[in-house]
Amino acid sequence: MSARLGVLIATYLEPDLVQRIADVDPRIDVSYEPEIVPVPRYVCDHVGTPRQLTSAQQDRWERALAGADVSFDFDWQAPADLATRAPGLRWVQATSAGIGGFVQRTGLDRTGLTFTTAAGIHAVPLAEFAVLGALHFVKGVPHLRAQQAAHHWQRYTTSRLAGRTVTVVGLGGIGRQVVASFAALGTRVLAVGRPGRDYEVDAAAGVHTTDELDDLLRWTDVLVLCTPLTAQTDGLLSAERIAKLKPGAIVVNIGRGQLVDETALVKALRGGALAGAALDVFGTEPLPAESPLWDLDNVLVSPHSASTVDTENAAITDLFCDNLRRYLDGRELRNVYQRELGY
Repeated sequence: MSARLGVLIATYLEPDLVQRIADVDPRIDVSYEPEIVPVPRYVCDHVGTPRQLTSAQQDRWERALAGADVSFDFDWQAPADLATRAPGLRWVQATSAGIGGFVQRTGLDRTGLTFTTAAGIHAVPLAEFAVLGALHFVKGVPHLRAQQAAHHWQRYTTSRLAGRTVTVVGLGGIGRQVVASFAALGTRVLAVGRPGRDYEVDAAAGVHTTDELDDLLRWTDVLVLCTPLTAQTDGLLSAERIAKLKPGAIVVNIGRGQLVDETALVKALRGGALAGAALDVFGTEPLPAESPLWDLDNVLVSPHSASTVDTENAAITDLFCDNLRRYLDGRELRNVYQRELGY
């Protein structure tokens, strides 16, 4: 490829990372104007607070879209119109791993655009949250906090995670990291993936398919959901499956909220059938103020932030730079979104 390549950065990015993108190849023309993209609310925020653009700024943004061959993230104003507003656009590098619902909802999956995801970038942070969620209840952190608040000193017997059975559903980059993290802590890990696929997971894990999930639940002390949301996984943890879980089990959800029947989950948590739940995702986000999940002592609520760490922008930039090099060289891109699978 010898022609110039217009690269639009459509989300806030630190100046040194912008320069790193520009340095990939002399043929790259980077378009980045931080004053006309949303204002980040926290470090590595890729949604941000939308700006009210002046007419001159709006014209600059539309010109930037029109001149883009490649975009780092989606159009923040009208993503559904991206193919029209950016007629020369060929490829979008997303900043999220799970873009299936977004591109289907906006109709972008029906365009000719190529999408690459941030799959793998969030694997370690999410695996750390999964371990945190399990240990939070196994080691009795709610009890300790209550005792501390009461200034009450009373020795007691705790439990251990090692030796317990952890079932991990979803064996993408995140799931494989979750499997490895729990296996390293001495647990028995049951790794669950789609039928007909070969998965490379930690040698200590037993590999199963979703067809076997119902049978595995009765042995499960900790259930970790990290599968993407698809037509097949929507409602995966139904009321019937929650009832099949081993009494006193812990549920960790780092996939999507729609994987779980939240009403049935609340009922099981209130009734003591489950010991606890560590949830980073919910059926409705932000979690409504009236949701009972906020007030249950055996629930750890995370505002869909377990994947976001202060090194995320650098990691996504590294991925994008590698993909840019591949694109310019005519090689296969990493993490290409597969429309037929939804991820």
